[in-house]
Amino acid sequence: MTDSTHANAPQIGHYDVVIIGAGPSGSVAASLLHQQGKRVLVIEKQHFPRFSIGESLLPCCMQMLEEVNMLEAVNQAGYQFKNGAAFNWQGRSTMFDFTNKFTPGPGTTYQVERGHFDKLLADTAAKQGVEIRYGDTVAAVDLSATPTLTIVDSAQHSYKISAEYLLDASGYGRVLARLLQLERPSSLPSRTAIFTHIEDNIDKVELGDRPFDRNKILISVHPDNRDIWYWLIPFSNGRCSLGVVAEPHLLGDLETDTSNILMRLVNQEPYLKQLLAKAKIVRECGRLAGYSANVSTLATDKFALLGNAGEFLDPVFSSGVTIAMQSASMATRCIVRQLEGESVDWQAEYATPLMRGVDTFRTYVQAWYDGRFQDVIFYESPNPKIKQMISAILAGYAWDENNPFVTESERRLNMIVELCQ
Repeated sequence: MTDSTHANAPQIGHYDVVIIGAGPSGSVAASLLHQQGKRVLVIEKQHFPRFSIGESLLPCCMQMLEEVNMLEAVNQAGYQFKNGAAFNWQGRSTMFDFTNKFTPGPGTTYQVERGHFDKLLADTAAKQGVEIRYGDTVAAVDLSATPTLTIVDSAQHSYKISAEYLLDASGYGRVLARLLQLERPSSLPSRTAIFTHIEDNIDKVELGDRPFDRNKILISVHPDNRDIWYWLIPFSNGRCSLGVVAEPHLLGDLETDTSNILMRLVNQEPYLKQLLAKAKIVRECGRLAGYSANVSTLATDKFALLGNAGEFLDPVFSSGVTIAMQSASMATRCIVRQLEGESVDWQAEYATPLMRGVDTFRTYVQAWYDGRFQDVIFYESPNPKIKQMISAILAGYAWDENNPFVTESERRLNMIVELCQ
């Protein structure tokens, strides 16, 4: 692991694979490729730890962490245990127990402060032998022959790196999508998230007959406007991640104090107001606007986009890290085959299979915002078997084609919407 001023770094170097970004998708991809004996370099613009949202993992992630020999490190890190998701609207509560799901596989996971979690994964990859350079920025890409990146280090020195293959794991930075002009408008309306961390002090609040379960993410819906929703993600240290998501015009003047906007909206939701009566904000509020994104091309025989670097939907079902890790696993299998001389159809073997799961999540994100899925979630008498199938998707198993709510997500969802009316 290198903290780059790297005065001794070569002006031109060649690797099997260069990965842009050391977040979850980059670390997982690097570890998988290293296991296969490939020479990998990870270029990371920032220095870790660094703040990020997306703190509530899904159980599906645990399989991939085990695959890259990182699960033990994660299990020993003291993160907040998570076994499901709770939903709250107008005094109605419902929850999904991820251990009671249709798809086999882990049913529990963790809620993590991403600064620590992402550094843990990157450090574990480095201990396995992966080379990571922090503080370096990709300034240009040339795909005319062997893929070549122009890199600028923290001392503003420029150097070039070539590779047989490039992976973009840069998340919201979307490096290759930007440099190669691949960005396309999302099909989802533009929304804004305002978020912070709080010392929640929930244990000092009298909650009566509505106790708070720290083992679940809490998703709350504004009592008067279902286009506004909130997340509350407990951590193991007595803190929570708190955020609100809405279309920008519903949030007010975002150039003013965002913490006041956030807490004003929190206090409009009665249960959240009660839970957070003694809470204290412990970090400056962040803002992420127009985050949903799409691209014209996910992969070619020279590069692939992973996770948020390709398409980001919405934080409502915490799918970001799962899609990131899933894309890393899928892409690296194709890369290894291509490096060993096989022909790979990147559309058929990577982009299309990846998008099956992404599109499943998209069905439920769109239905959340148009109200259909909210009607299903808050229905008082759900069918247990149907709830297990939906629970599997919310637990991250959106690629399980044995689940009819994956293979026919729109039709099946509309079917149960009619049953709930």
